[in-house]
Amino acid sequence: MNPPKWLFLCLALASLAGCAAFVAKQDFSVLYGPAHPKPRWLSGEQYTRRLAEGKVSFGRDVKPILDSRCVVCHGCYDAPCQLKLESPEGLDRGASKTLVYDGGRMKAAPPTRLFIDAQDTGGWRDKGFFPVLNERMDSEQANTDNALLYQMLLLKQEHPLPTGGRLPDQFEFGLERELHCPAREEFQGFAREHPDWGMPYGFPGLRPREFDTLTLWLKQGAMMPPPAPVSARAQAEVKQWEAFLNGDTPKQQLVSRYLYEHLFAGHLHFKGHTEREFFRLVRSTTPPGAEVREIATPKPYDDPGTPRVYYRLLPLRETVVDKSHLVYELGAARLRRLQQLFLEPGYAVGELPGYAPEIAANPFKAFAAIPPRSRYQFMLDDAYFFVAGYMKGPVCRGQVALNVIRDRFWVAFFDPEQDAISNDAAFLAEQGERLRIPSEKNNDIELSDAWSGYADIQKSYLKAKHEYLNRLEGQPRNSLAAIWDGGGRNHEALLTAFRHFDSASLTRGFVGDAPLTGWLLDYPLLERIHYLLVAGFNVFGNVKHQLATRTFMDMMRLEGENNFLSLLPARERKAIHDQWNRGALGQLHAAIYNPYYGYGPDSTVAFRTADPKRELFELIRAKVAEAQPAPAGFDGCPGRECAPRPATALEQSVAAALGPLEELRGGGIQYLPELAYLRVHDGPAKAEASPVFSLVKNEALSNVSLLFMENLRRLPGEDTLTVVPELVGSYPNFFFDLDRRDLPEFVGRVAAIKNADDVAALVERFGVRRNNPRFWEFSDFFNQRHRNRHPVTAGWFDLNRYDNL
Repeated sequence: MNPPKWLFLCLALASLAGCAAFVAKQDFSVLYGPAHPKPRWLSGEQYTRRLAEGKVSFGRDVKPILDSRCVVCHGCYDAPCQLKLESPEGLDRGASKTLVYDGGRMKAAPPTRLFIDAQDTGGWRDKGFFPVLNERMDSEQANTDNALLYQMLLLKQEHPLPTGGRLPDQFEFGLERELHCPAREEFQGFAREHPDWGMPYGFPGLRPREFDTLTLWLKQGAMMPPPAPVSARAQAEVKQWEAFLNGDTPKQQLVSRYLYEHLFAGHLHFKGHTEREFFRLVRSTTPPGAEVREIATPKPYDDPGTPRVYYRLLPLRETVVDKSHLVYELGAARLRRLQQLFLEPGYAVGELPGYAPEIAANPFKAFAAIPPRSRYQFMLDDAYFFVAGYMKGPVCRGQVALNVIRDRFWVAFFDPEQDAISNDAAFLAEQGERLRIPSEKNNDIELSDAWSGYADIQKSYLKAKHEYLNRLEGQPRNSLAAIWDGGGRNHEALLTAFRHFDSASLTRGFVGDAPLTGWLLDYPLLERIHYLLVAGFNVFGNVKHQLATRTFMDMMRLEGENNFLSLLPARERKAIHDQWNRGALGQLHAAIYNPYYGYGPDSTVAFRTADPKRELFELIRAKVAEAQPAPAGFDGCPGRECAPRPATALEQSVAAALGPLEELRGGGIQYLPELAYLRVHDGPAKAEASPVFSLVKNEALSNVSLLFMENLRRLPGEDTLTVVPELVGSYPNFFFDLDRRDLPEFVGRVAAIKNADDVAALVERFGVRRNNPRFWEFSDFFNQRHRNRHPVTAGWFDLNRYDNL
């Protein structure tokens, strides 16, 4: 009896389904055996022998390609699919389908910090990471066929980008785009659906020589060299610093805990040593001399689970990316400075504070024994480091996280020798409960706490502060004497903060024309922001933790602006305050959360113009400039890189030609990239001598009091541009390249922009699109220039936000 026709049809459909399933998710175990973590690290002797045999060198041949073509997108928490390529360990760890930045996460996620939350490949596989290198049988064929890294690079070689015009909409470049994170077994289906999405994603592919080098390295087994040894000079410094940080007295232990909670996010560098050798300060269960066993907690003040904590220095074993590179200089002068600030003052420490969140998350309770003047001066010594920490840490990622601040504002500080509040230990101890921040509740905070509970706490502190200042006689808070001039080393006494829509950056000095607002920070405010955005922020926390952090930061911003208002004439404060909070919602928010227009009596500043706000900015700048001639006393500036660099004649000429851009207001500025880098070459002159500038767009808003609906608060008619003779920020949105002779045309075209089509024409004439065949030449140039100018503090720029114009 013949089988019915429907049976053949069912068998055929089943076969097709099986083939489709095979294409969607292949099983390589039949061809190459089971997968298992593979030892990749060679001993020094083995590595030397392989190089002698002519094998590819990871350090000399492979790492430069990974750094310049891969790390520029796959670094830090922003790395797509958590594929961090700054180190061999990140490459070996592989990728994950779990998001780090997840705005809808209702439960906190387990942390997945490289080097910290798992110690070997098997540990990362247990956490859901899948390999991008071969982990099956060892052969040249298997080493490429099973390597997701190779398949992604090959896909780009087989499907290069079109070289003209902007890329089509099938490419997704938004920061919140859906990430496609296929494992090797799923790659066939991914390649079939997205043949143009090979790596580097949305950029030109590797040059043939670069591709061949990586291919050969993969075929040879993708072996890694041993970690570079710590230099002999650094070993001696590490020994000295670990001895200092691990003293036995309660006073020494309390000071070391304070230092750790402020420096844990930094890259420590020994002044005068090798430019690219950095260390991390960690908590360990083991004392100096023993192997470091890092204590892995989400926050630096979490309970370490051991009766004695040791503070140790670990070498940084990864390529430095600019978005997370915060340098803190160590050396003999620093050691003397810390001893002077923290150990020489005659205060006693009895019982050490515990790690209960209500104590540990509140520095005004945990470190009440340390004189506030010492704590404040410590932070002022490296004001750039601490304020930049708010922007280079993981908290500042995405438009909602950043719309709490203006697009550009200036920052100054109260003088530690003059400011009563920053010196009054009794007042700060009395206000300990009112100085609490949402971080104390970790992920258990309710949104009602963030919007009302902590708002009430903040208002009660502001009221107490207001009353305290009114009781003082002759207090200088309302005069220019209140402003810190840097104590003779003014490199960081004044700062400029930029918001680039969904990222932010900081630069030294007052840059550009007078901004809309300014912040004036005292010790309690500087400290609270650090514990809110740096020490107390958990990037793996839930959405309530993230929203509470953003909401409370709004209150901190308002306090900083109010401090600035206190130096303005009392009769002008409300009008200026209202200008900062325009619109019905802005006024309502200010009335509820910020009912104070300034503190203390009327300003004693002698104003002479009808624009006191602008005049005050200039008076502050002039006061600090007077202290400028010769840095004196302690100077922690990394390699003196923050000292102003004299401009060349060519740079001065180009700056003058670009000057009219800073006079523009409104018009088509809204259509320009957030942050663009300009290279201006002078005919046949070498590229190394070409001046570089940053063109920063400052978008105006009626207020910054709301989480969402930013488009409804936009005031494009008030947008401005700031031209900076330096490369600022970590996330360039676009590159422009032009000849010096074309500067008038470039400036004229920018001034005449009326719509997106005009920007497209500007890009066609002077821009470097993502798919420009010479794109990597420009990327390499700007990165190398950054490194040449700032050999200690520079890191690789991130290209995740590069515009498709």
